[in-house]
Amino acid sequence: MINDIRASVEADFARVNALIIDQLYSDVDMVENVGQYIVDSGGKRLRPLLTLLAAASVGEVTGKHITFAAIIEFIHTATLLHDDVVDISTLRRGKPTVNSEFGNAPSVLVGDFLYTRAFQLMVQLDDMRILALMADVTNQIAEGEVLQLVRAGDPETSREQYFDVITRKTAILFAAACEGAVMLSGESDDALAQMHSVGLNLGIAFQLIDDVLDYEGDPETTGKNVGDDLNEGKPTLPLIHAMTHASPEDAALIADSIRQKSVENLDVIVALATTTGGIEETRRAAIEHCGRVSTALADLPATVARASLEKLAEFSIARES
Repeated sequence: MINDIRASVEADFARVNALIIDQLYSDVDMVENVGQYIVDSGGKRLRPLLTLLAAASVGEVTGKHITFAAIIEFIHTATLLHDDVVDISTLRRGKPTVNSEFGNAPSVLVGDFLYTRAFQLMVQLDDMRILALMADVTNQIAEGEVLQLVRAGDPETSREQYFDVITRKTAILFAAACEGAVMLSGESDDALAQMHSVGLNLGIAFQLIDDVLDYEGDPETTGKNVGDDLNEGKPTLPLIHAMTHASPEDAALIADSIRQKSVENLDVIVALATTTGGIEETRRAAIEHCGRVSTALADLPATVARASLEKLAEFSIARES
């Protein structure tokens, strides 16, 4: 499905990829080597794709949209590099993470390079509204990452606190991809709010399914280890729901595993996440947020781009990686 979606903006998507490769150039060997490793590692490039589709849904995709799509991808990649260091992750997309391959220091510093490269590109856009939007967004992402770090190992994390974290650390960049794209198209404040809603709800749905796949995904497909979230003590929705619907003994087992950041009882906890309805509830919540995407898209003209955005919402909840 994702290939069909990309095909609707194929030429523009290729331009974004070319710009990303061009802007990863550096005369510092370590930056160049890590940059090439990132490109070779692949990835869906979902956020720049979303940027292009949002732009195409309201008009023409311009050079500014291509630049903005690359900005979005650089910020996303920078957060991944930093996250993998914080989480001590070893596997992403089926390959060793940058921190595993090159070390923590290069991963952090090249992440900084990508952040600053993104802001250099923003200066080229010469649009203070875009600069203000992305300054706020990167700040909120950082806050979300700190909140996730603070709540790691805390089984008392509430459902509301969980949604606050995933909104800041994941969904807000999806929202910016959509909102910034139509901002560059000169759309009204109402259109900006509408596209912000599209991106925000799509991002929430995407993260919810990520958190499902952490417990029932196939590592060969997801490119990540099952139980990584538990190993990092992350109280995600499948477990938050499970703890409120399990027996006191089973809830205590889950809570202790989160506190200790232990996967010793992973098989039992995966079974509990399923039998208590934690997995089902997380999928249900993702479907609900995708419904909000469809509602926000309903007023747009019936174009190929709008249809692709609707398919992207479907993909976000049906995917296996």
